[in-house]
Amino acid sequence: MEENLVQDASDTPLQQEEGMPHEALFLVLSYLPLYELLVMAQVCRSVKEVLTNDILPWLNMVVGKPLNKRFNDVHLLKITSKADGRLKTLALLNCSKITDEGLHQVIARNPYITRLWLPACTSLSTSGVIEAVKLLTKNKHKLKSLRINGIYNLKKEDLEILHCLIDDENHPWQKKGLNFYHEYKEFSTFKHSNPPIDVEICPKCKEARVVFDCPRDSCKSMRQQQKLECRGCQHCIPRCEECGICIKDEDPVEAACVDALCLGCWLQLPKCSFCNKPYCSQHADQKCSLVGSSGFVCIDCHARFIEN
Repeated sequence: MEENLVQDASDTPLQQEEGMPHEALFLVLSYLPLYELLVMAQVCRSVKEVLTNDILPWLNMVVGKPLNKRFNDVHLLKITSKADGRLKTLALLNCSKITDEGLHQVIARNPYITRLWLPACTSLSTSGVIEAVKLLTKNKHKLKSLRINGIYNLKKEDLEILHCLIDDENHPWQKKGLNFYHEYKEFSTFKHSNPPIDVEICPKCKEARVVFDCPRDSCKSMRQQQKLECRGCQHCIPRCEECGICIKDEDPVEAACVDALCLGCWLQLPKCSFCNKPYCSQHADQKCSLVGSSGFVCIDCHARFIEN
């Protein structure tokens, strides 16, 4: 089943090669997301044996692109069984085929999960998420981090229940730190999440969403005066993809990837040689190189002026 997942997600056929890999390769296995682990299992026999016999690489399970669109309950149960009941992190990123039943079965077999990340798992219900957290907080076990942004129909009452289940003296309901948009997007399985639940009630629209603070200097001084005009979710307060400042009071500058940028970041980023638009850092891999030039062309200009 693992081989089918990899082959379905990759257009390039994998070839097995003989020979021992460098020892350093084994040290990074426990830090790899699921897709990379499955690919590594097909690299050579020695790596496959390590992944078959060692549970350490399977303790922090991160399911993202390109597997997430086809990853279902059957895959989830099969893959998580490799942790032998000692799973620590379960991060299902945009896994729309995972259901309440599948999630609960995995949690029942892995009761010591400390990080449960379910962003945009749209087949999960709010009641299913609450039940999952109840299972993980039994017997005084601590769930350190819960990410549920994108779960449908989250209400204030649901968040209150989740906070009561998760919060303790080390994780009070009120946020200790600030939550910046550009830092939130930098996914890391091993980075401590503060606050323990990523969503809260937006002060602008009153919906349960991720609420961001503003790193702009003028907004910092307003925040010190308890004026929180630019604190809100991404739907209410447009923010620069690069630095996370609010751009509600100025016209956002469009990037080649159609993300919004503030003027300061737009000026600093390299531009397309044709349309003079930059890519944000997140989509910089979409650049098309120009032969004999250090510049680049965006995807749209490449299709319009070079391919035709």
